[in-house]
Amino acid sequence: MPLLLSFPNPQSKYSVGITIVIALLCLHLLVFRVVVVSSMDLSSSSSEDPYKILNIIPNPNGTFTRLDKYPESPSSPDPTLPTPVLSKDLTIDQSKHTWARIYLPRQALNNPPPNPNLPLIVFYHGGGFVFYHANSTYFHDFCVRMANATQSVVVSVDYRLAPEHRLPAAYEDSVQALHWIRASNDLWLARHADFSRCYLMGESAGGNIAYNAGLRAAAEADHLRPLKIKGMLLIQPFFGGTKRTPSELRLAKDLNLPLAVTDSMWKLSLPVGASRDHEYSNPTVNGGSNVLDKIRELQWRVAVFGCDGDQLVDRQKELVTLLKSKRVHVVGQFYGGGRHGIFVGDASMSTKVFHLLKTLH
Repeated sequence: MPLLLSFPNPQSKYSVGITIVIALLCLHLLVFRVVVVSSMDLSSSSSEDPYKILNIIPNPNGTFTRLDKYPESPSSPDPTLPTPVLSKDLTIDQSKHTWARIYLPRQALNNPPPNPNLPLIVFYHGGGFVFYHANSTYFHDFCVRMANATQSVVVSVDYRLAPEHRLPAAYEDSVQALHWIRASNDLWLARHADFSRCYLMGESAGGNIAYNAGLRAAAEADHLRPLKIKGMLLIQPFFGGTKRTPSELRLAKDLNLPLAVTDSMWKLSLPVGASRDHEYSNPTVNGGSNVLDKIRELQWRVAVFGCDGDQLVDRQKELVTLLKSKRVHVVGQFYGGGRHGIFVGDASMSTKVFHLLKTLH
């Protein structure tokens, strides 16, 4: 759920200029909004209008208008273009308007192996379940860097958003995407992706989706063959609970991600009437999901990334503690300072994710 734009590795002076202009435009929109909401009293955040806080207008026909607009990037499927990573968009379910952007390193296209040999990363974007898409520049740039740095095939899933489609819609779309990949006849996937080395990855709300989609995928692992999930990489996953954690209290008015914003996102994304102690929000309720035993049996490897400057960090550490108690192979990668969104928005921090990913290969 990043509120700051990333700065991709520059290819030219021109690209640096464009990146800076885009970043400044987004900062102008976002910082103004979070300054306003962060000035609210903590005790009143539960009674504030979530539509006003998130700058969303409900329409009479049941749809919603999002007043904040974020830059989007086109796909680059043309192999004659001078880009290290090609990308293209494919429909998953036309009736739900879900689709995926697939990323393929040029090196793989130029030197096709006799057998598919690139790891497959299924990525779920962030945005509090409410904002962003797979083609949002913020996440597109990250996926390009990841595909190039790790020499992996990346499938970035565009799922249905709340509040039009509350949870578990995003989880259902994400699992459907796995079945779509399994049965796909797309040549990039068929020729280059090693289905026996699949990892689920998500950032912020996407980390929550990767976790919950992972639970569902583990429960039906036999039906996903030949797709074999080997693990999950959860980047600052978005979790919550009714009882405030120390990091939430300490960073309640953080300009990057104030508590009023996260509370509003839960109000608009959880099932109507559900509290933040719903299992979709709080993975530790009732001792955690029984499916974690299946994940342990499947020998999945899990990594959780976080930093002290993120108000969600205590929730992320709680998840690591839960997974360890279930004897799931998990590694917590936590850093001092930072902010929410830093592992996607800061290329130097993205490399920490890429490095760990390559060790899993």
